[in-house]
Amino acid sequence: MSGELTQSVIKRIIRQAGLECAAQGQSLSETLVAFMVKAVVLDPRNDFDMDRILAENDVQDLIQLCVTRLLDTTNPSLSTIKMQVYFDMNYANRDELLCENERVLEGRLAPVVRAITERGPHAQEEMENVYQKIVTYVLLRSDLGSPTDIEAIREVTAALQSVFPQTEMITFISLSKKDKEEQLKDLAMLVTGIRLYNKQCQKGGSGIDDLPDILHEAIPSATQTLDERLSSCQLLAHRYTALLESMQEDHTRYSQLSTFKLKEALFNVRQYEAFLCILQSNAITSAQEVESLDVKFEAAMMVLKNTMQDKTSIESKEVFPMFMELSKLWTGYQNEMLLLNFLTNMTDNLQQFLEIQSQLFPEEMLTSLLEGVTVKSDEERIKETMGTRVDVSDFKNQEWLFPETTDNFDQLLIQYHGFCAHSIGVKGITLPGNPAIGILKHKEKYYVFSSKEAAYIFAQDPAKFIQLNVEKAKKYAELIQLLELRHQFEYLVPHAQARNAKKGLMKPLPKCDNATQTDTHILPPTIVRSYEWNEWELRRKAIKLANLRRKLTHAMQTDLSHMRRENFTQVYLPKDAGTQTKCDNSSNVPKPQIFLKGLRGGSSPTTHMVTVDLTRPLDET
Repeated sequence: MSGELTQSVIKRIIRQAGLECAAQGQSLSETLVAFMVKAVVLDPRNDFDMDRILAENDVQDLIQLCVTRLLDTTNPSLSTIKMQVYFDMNYANRDELLCENERVLEGRLAPVVRAITERGPHAQEEMENVYQKIVTYVLLRSDLGSPTDIEAIREVTAALQSVFPQTEMITFISLSKKDKEEQLKDLAMLVTGIRLYNKQCQKGGSGIDDLPDILHEAIPSATQTLDERLSSCQLLAHRYTALLESMQEDHTRYSQLSTFKLKEALFNVRQYEAFLCILQSNAITSAQEVESLDVKFEAAMMVLKNTMQDKTSIESKEVFPMFMELSKLWTGYQNEMLLLNFLTNMTDNLQQFLEIQSQLFPEEMLTSLLEGVTVKSDEERIKETMGTRVDVSDFKNQEWLFPETTDNFDQLLIQYHGFCAHSIGVKGITLPGNPAIGILKHKEKYYVFSSKEAAYIFAQDPAKFIQLNVEKAKKYAELIQLLELRHQFEYLVPHAQARNAKKGLMKPLPKCDNATQTDTHILPPTIVRSYEWNEWELRRKAIKLANLRRKLTHAMQTDLSHMRRENFTQVYLPKDAGTQTKCDNSSNVPKPQIFLKGLRGGSSPTTHMVTVDLTRPLDET
C-alpha cells in the first residue's frame, strides 16, 4: 500500500476486522483477513483514494466493508479466497514435506538420543539401561512397530545383538557425541534391514505393515477420486462458461441471469480445478516412484537371499550394505505413504470450498437454465480452433511462436494460467487458450488465445488488454492467484494514476537477493615493521646508532682465501647420434690358373718352357 497507509494502520484494520468477525461467530485467520483488506482496497467500486491519508471514517468504512465480505457466506468469491489461503498455508511439495517430516522425527527422537549420547555409564546396570534405550531408539526410528509391542521389542533386540552386542558398549561410550549419533542411525538402518529380511523369510516381522500392497491399493483409489472430482468441477466450469457466453449474446438472458453470481462461481471451480491438477500431478509422481521402488526392492531382496543362502556365517562388510539398502528402500515406501496421506487430506479438505456451488446452483436449476444452450468442453473448444493459426505477415512488430519453429514449445511459461488473454478482461470469462493458434511474445511474456480473432484483437494493442485484465483482477480479487498475477499486486496503485490509462500501473521496485564477498586483504600489506610507538624504544635505537658511528669495520684476507670465488660450469651432455654408411657389396671374378711346362727339362739339352693359361674368361663366370 502507499506510504500514508502505514503498517500500524494496516495491522489495526486487520485486527479489528478479525475481532468483529469473531464476535459474529466467524473465527478467521489473520492471513484471510489481510487478503480481504487488500481485495477491498483494490476494488475500484469501493473508490478508496490512495493519494491522500485515510481518515478515521475511511478506516472504519474499510473495516465494515471487509467484515461484510468476510461474513457473506453466499458469495462464491469468499469461498475461492478461503480455498486459496488454505492451499497456500497447507500445501507443500515433495521435498518440503519430507524435510518437515524428517525435522519432526528428529525432534521426537531428540530426548532419546540425548539420553544415549550425553551420558557415560560405567556400571553394568547403567550400560544395560542405555542399551535398552538404543533398542527403543531403533524401534522409533524405523517406525516398524509400537514401543509397547513386546514381540516387536524382542525382534529388534535380537537383530541389534547380532550386529551390536552389549560387549561393544564400552567402545560405543568412548566415541564422541557426533560419532554416537551417526552410529545410532547406522544401527537403526541395519536392524530395519534385518527385520525386513526376516519378514520376507517368514521368520518375524511383527508390527511391520505391508506397505507395497497398501500403496498399490491406495494410490489408484486416490487417483480415481481425484479424477472424479476433477471431471465434476470441469463439467461445472463448462456449464458456467456456456451460460456466461449466452448472456453476452442474448440481452434477454442477460437480464435473466445477471442476478446470479456466475462469474464468481466460474472462478471458484476454475481455482478448484487448478489445485486438483496439482494434487493429481503429485499422485502420478508417487505412483511412478512406487513402481521404481518395487523393482529396486525386489532386486535388493533377491541379491540378499542369494548371498545368505545356505551360509551359516558371512562377513559383515559383505552383507551390511545390503541390509542398509533394504532400509533405504523401505524408507522410500514410508515417504510415499506419508505423501499419499497428505494428498488425500488435501483433496478432502478442498471439497468444502466447493459446497457453495450446490447451494447456489442446484442441479434442477442449472439444468433449466441450460435449456437451449450448447455446452462445450475445453477439449472441444481447442479442437474447433486446431485448423486456424495467426498469419505472421499480418504483424510487423509482433513475435509469434509456433510448435514447429520453437524449441521447448510445451515448456513456455504462459501468462494467466493458460487462459485466453483476451476473454478475461473483455468478457470476464476464463476460456482455455490454444497454443496451436500461435503464442504471442510481448515484453518477454507469452500469451495464448481461444480463437484467431481474439489473437488479432489482442495483438493490436496488448498493453490495453493487459490493463483490462488487471482491472478485472482488482474487481474479482480471487483472479490474482488464479491468473498468477500476484507479482503485480504486491503494492497498491494510487487512485489518480489508475484513472490515467496512458500512465498505466506503477512498476514495482525490482528486488533480488544479492550477496557480496570481499578478500581479507585486497591490497598488499603496508605495515611498517620498524615503527615504534614507545619513545623509550626509539631512544634505545638512537643510542645504538650513535655507538655504531664510533665503531670501525675490520677485515682481513689470508692466502687460502685469496682470490677464491665460487665457480660454476655448464656442459652439454653427450647426445645420442648415429650415422648410416654405404651398403656392402661384392663381385665374383675368375681365379687365375697359369701353368708352366718344361721346367724340369727334357731329352734335349735345351730347356723349352711353355706357359699355359687356363684362367676362365669373365663372361663364363
